[in-house]
Amino acid sequence: MSSFIYFFKESLKGFSRNLSTALGSVITIFLSLMIVGVFLVGGYVVENIVDSVESKVSITVYVGNEATEDEIGTLENFIKSQNGVANVSFTTKDEALENFKNSMTNNPEIIEQLDGQNPLPASIDVELSDAQEVEQVADQIANNETFQKICDNPDNPSESLNYGQKTVEKLFAVTNYIRYIGLALVVLLVFIAFVFINNTIRLSILARRREIAIMRLVGASNNFIRGPFLMEGSLHAIIGAILAIAVLELLRNFGMSRMQSALPWLPIDIGLNSFLLIYAVLVVAGLLIGILGSALAMRRYLKV
Repeated sequence: MSSFIYFFKESLKGFSRNLSTALGSVITIFLSLMIVGVFLVGGYVVENIVDSVESKVSITVYVGNEATEDEIGTLENFIKSQNGVANVSFTTKDEALENFKNSMTNNPEIIEQLDGQNPLPASIDVELSDAQEVEQVADQIANNETFQKICDNPDNPSESLNYGQKTVEKLFAVTNYIRYIGLALVVLLVFIAFVFINNTIRLSILARRREIAIMRLVGASNNFIRGPFLMEGSLHAIIGAILAIAVLELLRNFGMSRMQSALPWLPIDIGLNSFLLIYAVLVVAGLLIGILGSALAMRRYLKV
């Protein structure tokens, strides 16, 4: 306990001796962690939106008029057995027409042009538990013999499968790019903070090199010499993390509610637990940056 108190006092002395450099380090860590935190919050929002969009990805399997109940049941059971499938339901021709009429209430002239006919096929509607599996599930259905037999277009069975192929490909490509770009920016910001605190601790070591030499001559252990610098790096990181958390709290209390009011159709609500998790990540990341940055500086410039 006495050693901890000594390390803490020495870290405060190092902070005050190199105040301008230390403040630069704190500000860099604060800005880096704040931006990382904003990206994490944005990541939650994007993930919510992506999940909402992906949850609407489904497969429609169009069935010919000659298909029997047994054949439809066999195909439904096959689809249910596939990985990534959450639910399978059947829509008759009459139900399909009724759904179409309900969706065209603002364009009654289109309904009138049908002239009492029902050109819509029956369909098996497939809901997915994992939207990323949509193409694999669609391929399994397309290769199924029962599907090829009872689909409404046996000459070209692939035309009897609809899951917005091109849209799905673009959707997954965009969401993956967003995730990769966000990750790259977070890594870059953490690296910048790491380099800055490394330089700050190195300057602190150089400023105290005579004191360190005397400590070594009187038999101070390596850990005893390292302690104040590790504590100083941790101190910079904790202050930076606290400032970043304070800004994110302002964002949570004032910014998020306004965004939800302005964009009520988007699922951007983030709960308190998610923010607490982000705060914990920022504190841990800050401590790792501070401790590792200090340790690396000592390894390179403090030969103990």
